[in-house]
Amino acid sequence: MTDTPKVLLVEDYAANVLVATTYLEMFGYACDVASNGVEAAEKAKSGEYFAILMDIEMEGMNGLDATRAIREDEAATGRKPVHIVGMSAHAGSSHRERALEAGMDDYLPKPFNPDDFEDKLAELAKQHIA
Repeated sequence: MTDTPKVLLVEDYAANVLVATTYLEMFGYACDVASNGVEAAEKAKSGEYFAILMDIEMEGMNGLDATRAIREDEAATGRKPVHIVGMSAHAGSSHRERALEAGMDDYLPKPFNPDDFEDKLAELAKQHIA
C-alpha cells in the first residue's frame, strides 16, 4: 500500500484521460480512472481518494448525477465527504453553478491551465490531510 495521495479521474474521452493522468503523475499523485458516472459512484465508495475530478458531461449517468449519488452514499454511510471538482469544456457560469448545486466543491474549465490544476490539487491534498 502506498502513501501517495490518490485521485479518481472521471472522464469518458480518451484524449482527456491521457492529458489529465499525465499531469497527475507529473504532480506526484496516484490515479484511478472511471469512464462514466456509475463507475465513479461505485469506486468512490472505497473512500481511498482525496479528490474526484468529475467530468460533467458524460453519456449515461453524467457528473452531476454521479456527484449526487456519491453525496447520498456518504451521508448514508457516515463517510467523510470527498472533494469533488467538476470539469467541463463549457466555460459558462451556469456549468459552475450547476456543479456546485449538485454537491461538487469546485469547478475547473477544460482545457485547464496546468499551474491552476496543480495548485488546486495541492490545496485539496492539504485539506484532506488536515
